[in-house]
Amino acid sequence: MIFHPFISKLRSILSYKVFTFLIFIILGFLLYGVLYGNVKPETYDINVFEESDQTIVAPKNEEDKKKTKEKREKAAEEVEPVYVHNNEQLPNRIALVDSIFTLVKDVNKDSAPDDSENTEDTINETKKVPTLDEKLATLKKNLTANVKEDITKELSDEDLKSLLSLSQEELERVNIFIVSQLKTVMDEKVYEEELTDAKGKMEQYLKMSNFSEKVIQSMVSIGRLAVAPTEIYNEELTEEKRIAAMEAVEKEIILEGTIIVREGEMVTHEMYRQLELLGLLSDGGSLKIYLGLGIFVFVSIGAIYYHFYNWNLPEERKQNRLILLSLIFVISLILMKIVGLMNELELDKVGFLYPAALAGMLIRIMLNERVAMLLVMILAACGSIVFHYEISGAIDIEMAMYILFSGLAGVLFLSNRRQRSNILQAGLSVSAVNVLIIFFLIFLRGAQYSEVEYMYFVVYAFVSGISSAVLTIGFLPFFEAGFGILSAMRLVELSNPNHPLLKKILTETPGTYHHSVMVANLAESACEAIGANGLLARVGCYYHDVGKTRRPHFFIENQLNMENPHDRLLPETSRNIIISHATDGAEMLRKHKLPKEFIDIAEQHHGTSLLKFFYHKAKEQGKDVNEEEYRYPGPKPQTKEIAIISIADSVEAAVRSMKSPTAEEIKKLVNNIVKDRLQDGQFDECDLTLKELQVVKKTLCETLNGIFHSRIEYPENEEKENKHESSH
Repeated sequence: MIFHPFISKLRSILSYKVFTFLIFIILGFLLYGVLYGNVKPETYDINVFEESDQTIVAPKNEEDKKKTKEKREKAAEEVEPVYVHNNEQLPNRIALVDSIFTLVKDVNKDSAPDDSENTEDTINETKKVPTLDEKLATLKKNLTANVKEDITKELSDEDLKSLLSLSQEELERVNIFIVSQLKTVMDEKVYEEELTDAKGKMEQYLKMSNFSEKVIQSMVSIGRLAVAPTEIYNEELTEEKRIAAMEAVEKEIILEGTIIVREGEMVTHEMYRQLELLGLLSDGGSLKIYLGLGIFVFVSIGAIYYHFYNWNLPEERKQNRLILLSLIFVISLILMKIVGLMNELELDKVGFLYPAALAGMLIRIMLNERVAMLLVMILAACGSIVFHYEISGAIDIEMAMYILFSGLAGVLFLSNRRQRSNILQAGLSVSAVNVLIIFFLIFLRGAQYSEVEYMYFVVYAFVSGISSAVLTIGFLPFFEAGFGILSAMRLVELSNPNHPLLKKILTETPGTYHHSVMVANLAESACEAIGANGLLARVGCYYHDVGKTRRPHFFIENQLNMENPHDRLLPETSRNIIISHATDGAEMLRKHKLPKEFIDIAEQHHGTSLLKFFYHKAKEQGKDVNEEEYRYPGPKPQTKEIAIISIADSVEAAVRSMKSPTAEEIKKLVNNIVKDRLQDGQFDECDLTLKELQVVKKTLCETLNGIFHSRIEYPENEEKENKHESSH
């Protein structure tokens, strides 16, 4: 790996946790720095009564709370007071007038002389007639006792004396006249605010009567007293209407894009207040914007951290992939900023040129779909900030949707494709999706564009999709080599029989090539059964015995119609030749710069297993041998894939040596080989579980049964064979 020495040096200085934390911190600061310029509001150094040197527009929607309050207060003031008509008011006031005259009549009646004739037995005695003052006192006493209102305070003694001086008939006429005029006045709506006017009107009506001036004065006093409001103010209903009126008033919003002050225009107090409200003054600004960006960065980096924290990978591999993801993320952000700067060309929606599918396609090829989709979502959110050209500190939902769907399309179109030529095909498919998304956004918004502008949008969409594919093809070898990433596409390329090493195996050791293909079939099916990388196992098997090409005839699969050379060699020599094929293969793979995974397979597929045949041969010859000398140098298999390849390698060779093996024989053989490897500790350094081993054994048996199934001999073929033998 290109970056391996540098990363290894950092790892030697820092612990895994510190190094990983440092990566996330750097990534967070980079993300914050890239987006800072897009959320930082532009401020202006301007004062009241100065001419503005530029046109200033509102960068966002902002509620003008002061104007909203003023509008609501005005709406509340304009609400008319609510009055409720009192149907009982007029009858009550008439009853009051009638009560006054009834009491006056009663006093006059009680004080009048008795005109009835006296009987003879009655003493002829003159009845004493009360004086006017005495009648006044009696009347006031009765008024106080029988009328709720304090009439004596409202009517003067002169008014009451004037009434007491009238006869019963005159009192009746006065009473009727006052009541009739009271009805006239109070039949019209009488509000509290208009009570004085109503009393004055009553007075005018009463003065038009033909009674004496003294009586009229009393009538006026009673009439003014009797007039009362018929419409009663309802404070509760009025307040409800005012609240409703205030709530009906919409908030006063300074809309995004509204011109606050034009170039050359003098700044008024109101303009200055709006600029201050929007945070556009050089001494203004809100920390909420920067806090919001900080929260976004924290959530985005936190999502990446959460995924890597729960990713079941060795620490070193996990860190390499984190660095790879971070690098692709930063490159995508840089491209986003570059495309964003193209807004200076004054082309509408030039952000559609951004290769939105690039990051998703790269991550999908080199890591997995889940990480790719996560990064696409984060980049979509970033794009909504970067490409909101008109207004700083806001987001563009359209660009977020465009980047999201374009990126997801790139991931999905590459899901089952394993050749680099498929990347360009995926890019074309992404372009088509881009066109659909752009038109969806335009039509949904109801925007009107010319035919030329529509053509531009289509061009943007195709440039975005194709450039995503081209950049993916360009970056892919760099990342694969730099980080030692063995992608599915790279594996498919390495499986091509035209590769120099595979050609060498095929031409120089055809038996080994056939053996490798058989082992590849077994290993791939077993790996996929337990969720391991089946493609890696298959392609790795093609190269695992490449070391045999140095001495091809010393391996039994290449000894066709020839004597076994090991029959004439010492066990020690045979041992060295056989063991060397693992180290020779690793050396050849390094020389041809093949992936480290292939080198590991070549070195580890025999682990530290014992060459039993030559070990026992040496012992039979009576030599004092050490078992360790007849073991492969190893190391033992470090991964599930290599462990499965080691089993498949031994199983294939053993079954191939059997004549017409049955399913039971194959099962017994597989079980014995796996048991032998377990007892020998060959799987101690990999994370292959016993449960997974059971699945591996079952899968190997099923695959071998399919390969070595019994063939039916047809009678016709058998007859032809007999004839052929008899001819010889």
